[in-house]
Amino acid sequence: MTILTPPKCQHCDADMKKWAAPDDTTWTSPFQWVCFNDECPYFKKGWDWMMESQGVKASYRHRLDPDSEVSGPLPTWSYEAHKKHIIKD
Repeated sequence: MTILTPPKCQHCDADMKKWAAPDDTTWTSPFQWVCFNDECPYFKKGWDWMMESQGVKASYRHRLDPDSEVSGPLPTWSYEAHKKHIIKD
């Protein structure tokens, strides 16, 4: 079953957006649901965690695979990273 309506982010309750998956991905779906709320606690806390644990200036956004319903992080290096690949319906 594919999730076709925007789900809510489990970390901030914002509507997630369709995001075009890269061509060379192993994901089976052509898109992923991603939370692009810059105030999401998952995204905001990720900056500190990545610096403390990995020594890099990066974070991650909450991602949900619409086919498998498996969620996880989408690594990001800036607030604007990945936003140009949001799919407008």
